[in-house]
Amino acid sequence: QVQPAESGGGVVQAGDSLTLSCSVSGGTFVVDDMVAWYRQAPGKEREVIGTITWGAGSRNYAASMRCRFTIYRNYHENRAWLHMNGLKPEDTAIYSCKVQRDSVVCWGQGTQITVSS
Repeated sequence: QVQPAESGGGVVQAGDSLTLSCSVSGGTFVVDDMVAWYRQAPGKEREVIGTITWGAGSRNYAASMRCRFTIYRNYHENRAWLHMNGLKPEDTAIYSCKVQRDSVVCWGQGTQITVSS
């Protein structure tokens, strides 16, 4: 069973940095998993931030996310991370983790980030 769970959201000030984590509730990541981070701002479509393969750690980012967002994973902690620098009010959104394992795609519930100016 793959049930992603995000943590680390909250209210921050513009310019702050923040790191979110994604774990698998009741289980562990496996080598073939692909972890993706998404966000959905109020009134907007959900957009992908980037992905990382659990085994090789290969990363891909949406073009608009490359400058301030970093995705990484830690085997020992069994977590994937999304680190964000220089947060702006327009980064206010619900951030979600998605895990794809073979043909199964599972989403976490998401965590809210609010960036105040």
